[in-house]
Amino acid sequence: MESDFYLKVGDEVVLTKTVTTQAIDDFARISGDFSPAHVSTEIMSRSPYKKRIAHGALLVAWMSHCSTEVVERLAGLRDAGETPVSLGYDRVRFLKAALIGDTLTYTYRVQAIDTKTRRSVAKLDVVNQAGELVCVAEHILKFVPLAG
Repeated sequence: MESDFYLKVGDEVVLTKTVTTQAIDDFARISGDFSPAHVSTEIMSRSPYKKRIAHGALLVAWMSHCSTEVVERLAGLRDAGETPVSLGYDRVRFLKAALIGDTLTYTYRVQAIDTKTRRSVAKLDVVNQAGELVCVAEHILKFVPLAG
């Protein structure tokens, strides 16, 4: 039953992100992942991809933006004495490389609500500008009580 819950099955957020050199370089610095697949134009120009590839963890970081967006649309959530925290991403799969210049459309859709455990599960699909599925995942949010 979801009647006494903030989110409902079918709630959705769609966001667009563009894979840029700057985003990849910034993420490499933050994560420490300087793999040539991400940072070497010269090496990747000789690969089947021909361009640098975005970090998979960068794609997951952008998923986090989706979950924040769906929650921030909820009126009065924190006044009701709860706040959501991420319990993680399950079944993450990278199906196609995300290359510099790609425009990725993220669709975050709530699939299930459990009011007893105060959790929601959402499905994430990431599609590139050619309509190709690049990445999929499930995201679990837990709504936890606030003190005072």
